[in-house]
Amino acid sequence: MITTDFASGSPCWIDLGVPDVPAAAAFYRAVLGWEYESMGGGGEGPEGGMFRKDGGIVAGLGTLTEEGARPAWMIYHSVADADATTRAVEGAGGTVRVAPMDLEDWGRMAQYSDPLGGQFAVWQPGKTKGVERVDQPGSLCWTELYTSDAAAAKEFYGGVFGWQFGDMEMPGGGGTYTLITPAGQPEERMHGGLMQLREQDLALAGGRPYWHPVFAVTDCDAAVAAATGNGGSVQMGPEDAEGVGRLAVCLDPAGADFVVLQPSEG
Repeated sequence: MITTDFASGSPCWIDLGVPDVPAAAAFYRAVLGWEYESMGGGGEGPEGGMFRKDGGIVAGLGTLTEEGARPAWMIYHSVADADATTRAVEGAGGTVRVAPMDLEDWGRMAQYSDPLGGQFAVWQPGKTKGVERVDQPGSLCWTELYTSDAAAAKEFYGGVFGWQFGDMEMPGGGGTYTLITPAGQPEERMHGGLMQLREQDLALAGGRPYWHPVFAVTDCDAAVAAATGNGGSVQMGPEDAEGVGRLAVCLDPAGADFVVLQPSEG
């Protein structure tokens, strides 16, 4: 589970970069019940703001400005020292995409690519620790990495964040799924997973690994119907995963991927 006490290395923030902010705001309102709160911009410049669910901040949203970048969700992990994490990323073979920078007194952020090209970010909290609502319907409940080399991913992210890993075999010969737990935390604090896929199955990111968020919903089929009815599409599902729940892998109208999960009862 993800909690808002944000243990070191755990997901603490997510934001979405898309070409059309108003269109994305309308889509996620229809699918997840989010309200968009603009923080300014628009017109000729980039626009940005926050998504809220039941009053609590659940994500950020902004205009995609990086040349050649695909619309996508970015997952930020909580760290005590973004500069030290940057050195660890470089030492482990990763690349710095955005050097550590302060966002006023809110906190300090940096963005990276892992050695195979998977993009991720960190947040050193200042006044803001991260999102305000998690592990509830309409909010982040899990994170996931699709990669072409699970062993390399475990070595890299384990070195950077100290994550603990546990492998499990997926039903029906579906391969190995690796569960991720923050350093020094018990298993109930697992916050994500990673899975090895063939490069041709990573076409969404041009063959490179990619992270995506998993959002809890009360009704997976209804969420999928809302997604497809509002310009989105479905890559997989809905289908039942034993002991996990009912889930589907979706794309929003801009092509950013995310998962909706109706958790198993009990």
